[in-house]
Amino acid sequence: MNTGQPIILGEMPSLSKLYVNAAAGAARRRILGSPAEAALPPVGHEVRAVLADVANLTAYQHLVGETASDVLPAGFIHALAFPVAISVMNRDDFPLPLLGMIHLRNVVEHRSPALFTEPLDITARAENLRAHRSGTQLDVIAEVRGSGEDTARWRGVSTYLAKGVFLPGIDKASATVEEEEFTAPDPTAVWQLGVDAGRAYAAVSGDFNPIHLSVLSAKALGLRRSIAHGMYLASRALADVGAAKGESFRWDVNFAAPVFLPARVALDISTIQAEGGAWLRSDYVAWNPRSGRKHFTGSVTVL
Repeated sequence: MNTGQPIILGEMPSLSKLYVNAAAGAARRRILGSPAEAALPPVGHEVRAVLADVANLTAYQHLVGETASDVLPAGFIHALAFPVAISVMNRDDFPLPLLGMIHLRNVVEHRSPALFTEPLDITARAENLRAHRSGTQLDVIAEVRGSGEDTARWRGVSTYLAKGVFLPGIDKASATVEEEEFTAPDPTAVWQLGVDAGRAYAAVSGDFNPIHLSVLSAKALGLRRSIAHGMYLASRALADVGAAKGESFRWDVNFAAPVFLPARVALDISTIQAEGGAWLRSDYVAWNPRSGRKHFTGSVTVL
C-alpha cells in the first residue's frame, strides 16, 4: 500500500536511461532470482513545473490525428507523465521486471483542460498488486495538476501484467476465462501501420521500449516482431472520436491482442446520444481485418 509522501525528483527522468537500468536489473534477477517479498514501493515520485515542448506537441497531434490546438490532448498528457510512472517501476524495491511488461488496460479521467504554456506537477505511484491468470498485475496511477494546485486535472490508471512472474504470497488466479464471441462490424476506418509505427510514436512520446522498435529488439524480449504501442492505438481512436467529447471525459481502453507491425487495423466507433441530441458516449473496437481477431475495445464517456 502506497502511504508516504512522494519523492520529489529534481528533473524529468530519462526513459532511455530507465530502460538501460531495467535491462541491468533483469540481468541481476536472472542471477539472484526474484525478490522474496511481494510488496510495491511505499512511496511514489513527483516532478514539478513540467512544461510541454510545443514542437513535440505538434508532432504528436499530427501523428495520431488530433486537431492542432494549444490544449494538451489526453493521450499526450499520458506520454508526458509516462517517465514519472516508469521511474516508479524502475525502483530497486519494485518487485516485478519492467522490461516485457504488458499493458492490459488504461482508464483516464480528463477532468479539465491544460494548455501547453502551463507548468504542470506530475505524480505517479504503484498500487494494487494482485494475481492474474498469466502472472502478476498491478496499477500505476499518474496524476497531473496545474503547478501548485491541489486537484488533479488529469488522472490515469494503467494496469500492467508481468507475464510468467508469480510472486510469493500472491495466490494464482484461475486460468479459466470466458472470452466473448466477437463478430467484426463494418469499420468506420482502416489504419495502415508501417513497420516504423513504433519508432514514430517513440519519437513523440519518448517511449523507446525495445518491444516497439524493431524485429531484432522485439525478438530479444521474446516477441516474433515489434508491436505497436498500446497508447498510440488508443490515442488514435480517441482522436477519431473527435471534438464531441468536449473538455471533460472518461477514456477507457482494454487491450486484447497486440498489433504486430506492419499491420492493417480496422476500427468501428459507435456514438450514443441523449434525447436532445447531446453526446453521451462513444464506444470503439479495433480488430485485424484479415483474421477478425480483436485488438482492443474502449469507450469515451462524458464526465
